[in-house]
Amino acid sequence: MVAVPMRAVPLVPPSGFWKHVREACSRHGALLIMDEIPTGLGKTGAMFAFEHDGVVPDIVTLGKALGGGILPIAAVLARRDLDVCGDFAIGHYTHEKNPVTARAALETIAVIREEGLVARAAELGRHALDRLRETLGSHPLVGDIRGRGLMFGVEIVTDRDSREAGRAAAERIYYRCLEAGLSFKISAGCVLTLSPPMTIAREDLDRALAIVAAAVQAER
Repeated sequence: MVAVPMRAVPLVPPSGFWKHVREACSRHGALLIMDEIPTGLGKTGAMFAFEHDGVVPDIVTLGKALGGGILPIAAVLARRDLDVCGDFAIGHYTHEKNPVTARAALETIAVIREEGLVARAAELGRHALDRLRETLGSHPLVGDIRGRGLMFGVEIVTDRDSREAGRAAAERIYYRCLEAGLSFKISAGCVLTLSPPMTIAREDLDRALAIVAAAVQAER
């Protein structure tokens, strides 16, 4: 069984990587399980992140966005032959089988489809990466700018040749952004990881990108 988290640091896999993983799992009888809790439901510009790479996992986990960002709910999607939980009891728990959160999940999926939020995430993501590369692409402390859809990151380094992680600089940049009213997280100690909502207004996205650019440029 191979469990693959599609989270933490925004990394775009090289072409063909996941197809090789899928083939290896199928060859050895291993299950390919992908955690799409942060990436699923359109965030990367596709309904599921694995769709970018043309693979189909055996099991997928979902959560967080599934409840519209309001109600807590998670889900597991599985191949039909693996969907066996209905055949036996796995226990009874306080927060399971909640019809309100289940309805919220269905409505969330409907809104994503009806309002074209997957395509919107792809469009705004391209815009964001273009803006970041234009403003920060040549900065000596920026090792890489990467992402898919509205999940992207700016890697801060001490030197572009060595690509040594610039943890101290990333932390200073982070606190400058907080002081300017923008909150995000740092992944792997040095990657400014931005994951704006798919409903964000373009002007709000541009304002956030400008805050990041100014905070990074202050590190010269």
